[in-house]
Amino acid sequence: MDTIRNFSIIAHIDHGKSTLSDRLLEYTGAVESRKLRPQFLDKLDLERERGITIKAQTVRLYYPAENGTTYILNLVDTPGHVDFTYEVSRSLAACEGALLLVDASQGVEAQTLAHFYMALDNNLEVLPVLNKIDLPNADIARVKRELEEIVGLKSDDALLVSAKEGLGIKELLACIVERIPPPLGDPEAPLKALIFDSWYDSYQGAVVLVRIVDGMMRKGMQIQVMSSGKVFEVSQMGYLSPEMVETEQLRTGEIGFAMAGMKDIAEVKIGDTITDAARPTASSLPRFNPLQPMVFCGFYPIDSGDYEKVREALEKLHLNDSSFSYEPEVSHALGFGFRCGFLGLLHMEIIKERLEREYQITLVITLPTVVYKVTTTDGEVVMVDNPVELPPPHCLSQIEEPYVLASLHLPGEYVGAILKLCEERRGTQRKIEYHSAQRVVITYELPLSEIIIDFHDRLKSLTRGYASLDYEFLHFKLSSLVKLDILINGEVIDALSLIVPQEKAYLQGKELSSKMRKIIPRQLFEVVIQAAIGSRIIARETVKPLRKNVTAKCYGGDITRKRKLLEKQKEGKKKMKRVGRVDIPQSAFLALMELKGKT
Repeated sequence: MDTIRNFSIIAHIDHGKSTLSDRLLEYTGAVESRKLRPQFLDKLDLERERGITIKAQTVRLYYPAENGTTYILNLVDTPGHVDFTYEVSRSLAACEGALLLVDASQGVEAQTLAHFYMALDNNLEVLPVLNKIDLPNADIARVKRELEEIVGLKSDDALLVSAKEGLGIKELLACIVERIPPPLGDPEAPLKALIFDSWYDSYQGAVVLVRIVDGMMRKGMQIQVMSSGKVFEVSQMGYLSPEMVETEQLRTGEIGFAMAGMKDIAEVKIGDTITDAARPTASSLPRFNPLQPMVFCGFYPIDSGDYEKVREALEKLHLNDSSFSYEPEVSHALGFGFRCGFLGLLHMEIIKERLEREYQITLVITLPTVVYKVTTTDGEVVMVDNPVELPPPHCLSQIEEPYVLASLHLPGEYVGAILKLCEERRGTQRKIEYHSAQRVVITYELPLSEIIIDFHDRLKSLTRGYASLDYEFLHFKLSSLVKLDILINGEVIDALSLIVPQEKAYLQGKELSSKMRKIIPRQLFEVVIQAAIGSRIIARETVKPLRKNVTAKCYGGDITRKRKLLEKQKEGKKKMKRVGRVDIPQSAFLALMELKGKT
C-alpha cells in the first residue's frame, strides 16, 4: 500500500487536463509514443469533436522513482464543465489527492474554485499546478497571487509545467509520490469496496469500477451488493492501463474493474458498497449525495415503434451516467416518450447525442424547463417540471421558481456588459469583488430558467471568451408567472407550452406564433396558430393553404360554373381541416430555444 498513489486532475474547462494526462501516459510508458494521440483518455467521439472531457477516465501508471521504488499511480482524469460536476465528485471519493490545474494565462476561474472546495470536502491533499507556462501571454506572478488571494493555497508550493511541451513532468511525478499520501485501509478486514463508476457490456452485463477500501477481492469470489443484498460471483477482474489488464485479485487501496454477471442493470448503483458474501463487513461506505436535476425536457422517438428501444437505451446509458433521471410520459402531439432531468443544458445535449449515436435512435426533444413549486388554492404544494401539469389559473395560489447563486469570474473591462446582462435576466446583485484589474468576481441571484438556454453563450460572447460561470441552487422564490399555450387549429400542443414571466408573456406569444407561421409547412387546408394565456388569445397567425387551380378547365362560359367549383373546393377544405393532422417539425422546438434566449 505504501507504493500506491490515487489522485485526480481537477480544473476549469480548457485548462489542459487531457493534455497533462497524455504527458503522464507518455512519460511513464503506459502508451507507446507511436500509439499516443491527443486526448488519449477521451474515449467518446463527442469528447474529441467538442474538445471537452465528458466522462471521468481511470488509468494505472507505473512510475520508477529515483529511490529505486516503482510506484503504482492511479490517475483519474475528470471533466471541467459545471454540468459534469457529479463525475468529479465520484472520482474524488476514490482518491487521496488532487492536482489543481490552473492555466497560467487565464488564471483562477469559476470551476477552479468549485472543484477545489469539493476536494477539500473529501479531505484530499491538493497540489496546485500552473500549466501552459510556455505561452507568450502567461503571467505566472499574477496567477500565483490569485492562488493565494482567491483559493488560499501557498503559491510557493505551485509546480510549473507545460503539458503541451512536456516541461516539468518529471518534477510533477516526483511531487505526486512525495506529497500525496498512500491509501489507508485494513488488508485483513472483510472486503469493503466502493462502486464509483460503471458501464454496460453487451456480453458481460454491468461492469463496475471499484476502489478497494478494506480487504481483498479475488477472481471466483462470492460478492454481495449491500443495498440490495444480491450475491454474484466475480468472473473477471483487473485494472485499466489504459487497456483492460486482467488480474487474479485487487488489494486494499487499488482501483480496478470487476465483472460478475450483473445482467439486471437496476442492481448496480453508483456509490454502493460491495463486500464478501461469506464474511460481510459490518457497515457500508457513505453513499454519494443524490443530485437534484436542474433542467427537464421530453425525449420522444420520431418513430413511435422505437419506444422500447429508447427505454432500453436510457437504462444502459443511466448505468454509465447516473446523474440524469427519466420517467415515461405521454404527449398528445408527440405520443409516448420520456421526461428526463439533467444537471444543465450541455448535459442534456450530450445525452441526446449519445442516444442517437450509440443506439441509432432519432429523437424529438421539447424545450428545456425547470422545476417549479406550485401552491394550489387548497393549500397543496406540488413540484411541476412540465408546463402541461400546471393547474388551471383559477386553482393556483402562487408559483415559486428556483433561483441559483451564480459566481461570474471576468476581467474588469467587461463588468458593465455583464451587469446589464444579469439585470436583463431578472437578476439581483449580491456583491462585486475586485481582486485585481484583470480579475473581478460578480455574485448574482438569478432565476434558473433565465440561464439554462443561452446565458453561458452570451456571457462568453460579451467577454470574448474570458468570463467563466459557476452556480449552485439557492432557494425557491415567489414570482409572477403564467402558462403560455400554443394552439394549432384550436388544439393545444402540449409539447410547445411554456411557463413565462407575466410581463414577457405577450411579447413571447406574439414572436413565437410569428416564428411558427414560418416554420410549419403549408398544408392543403388553412392552419391557424394562436398563443393563449388560459382562455385568452393574445396572438394569432395563419398559414395559407396550398391551392389547386380547379377553375383551369373553365375557359369562358358563365361565372356561376367557376363559383360552383370554388364552393365545392371550400367545403372540401373545411372537412380536411377537421380531420387533418399538422406535422410539427423539430425546428419548431428549436425556435422555442431561440425565443427564450432573446427574451
